[in-house]
Amino acid sequence: MRKQIRTFLVVAVAVLLPALERTGAQGQGVPNFDWDPLFFQDLPNRWTTGQVGGISVDSQDHIWIAHRPATVSPGERSASLNPPAARCCTPAPPIVEFDQNGRFVKAFGGPADGYEWPTTEHGVYADHKGNIWVAGNGKGDNQILKFTNAGKFLLQIGKRNQSKGSNDTANVYGAAGMVVYPKTNELFVADGYTNRRVVVFDADTGAYKRHWGAYGKVPDDTFKFPPRAQMIVGPPAPSFSTPVHAVIVSNDDLVYVGDRSNNRIQVFRIDGTFVREVFVNRDTLQSEGTVHNFSLSRDPQQRYLFVADGSNKVLLTLERSTLTLLSSFGGQGGHNARQFFHLHSLASQPDTKGNLYIGEVNEGQRYYRLRYTGLGKPQNPGYSAITAP
Repeated sequence: MRKQIRTFLVVAVAVLLPALERTGAQGQGVPNFDWDPLFFQDLPNRWTTGQVGGISVDSQDHIWIAHRPATVSPGERSASLNPPAARCCTPAPPIVEFDQNGRFVKAFGGPADGYEWPTTEHGVYADHKGNIWVAGNGKGDNQILKFTNAGKFLLQIGKRNQSKGSNDTANVYGAAGMVVYPKTNELFVADGYTNRRVVVFDADTGAYKRHWGAYGKVPDDTFKFPPRAQMIVGPPAPSFSTPVHAVIVSNDDLVYVGDRSNNRIQVFRIDGTFVREVFVNRDTLQSEGTVHNFSLSRDPQQRYLFVADGSNKVLLTLERSTLTLLSSFGGQGGHNARQFFHLHSLASQPDTKGNLYIGEVNEGQRYYRLRYTGLGKPQNPGYSAITAP
């Protein structure tokens, strides 16, 4: 009997240890990652993809991307021309689903009767009920769309070309990112590329709930930002810049907002009450800014906040409770399979194995996985700087 118990305990530890390592429950080291450029398999129909505006992981570890078919260059869409100029290739539909092994499942989206498809695809989010949310950041993109994961249209919030600015309760303008918070069943939107706010809607009905700007104040679209060289020194800006590029909500009711061009993270309670802010590589002069996107670790405490800094081409691991820097991955830019080119989209949570998913825009036009390799020593700990105001 004792031998059987020992055997059972050994097997149980062998099974549970990887899960404990994924959650950080052992408290040893920080999450480490490695490039996994061959994870995603080929698309069917000689399809190709353009800029990847958004990426998300659902409850089944399926990965969803929102790409921009219009950005596929003429030389890469030759098979879609009339007459075809070559056998390859044709732009894929804008929303593409892959399974947990990186294999294509299905694709849908694009203009159709019954809803207004965005001019420029940006955010995509797979919520806890299995729905897929889509937004855009193009001219006149004042709407957010909701579909089933089979591609059936469910809901549209806002209408094209109807935005009245950052205090409009009916429309968005250039929504960059979205998450649904299961506790309250609310859709939090980083709004965005023209507006300067976070706005919250009921995730079932689309009804407006509330919105706020920097420091939890009423957004002011008339605020004029100084030249960028002045923005990165001195007192923090009283307004979100554009784009307000990322939003995520933690299990303990905190909302993290990526104020990209201001190079900062602001933290709020879910009612919009301001909590704190930190700067991420504040000395970055590039107009794109630094805080492109977030991902929260999957352990119950969500100990880690992963931050995509697109301008510096680096993924940061922060201790979420203190917003202190623990580790940096990357920092070497380029087009190689083991380099970031335009780190832009980051799935709001890893998959259940701890792997992270990234999308690139501009000339990057890639989506790929960073494979979780366990807890270990910090990677490039001195590459980046997190500073208080």
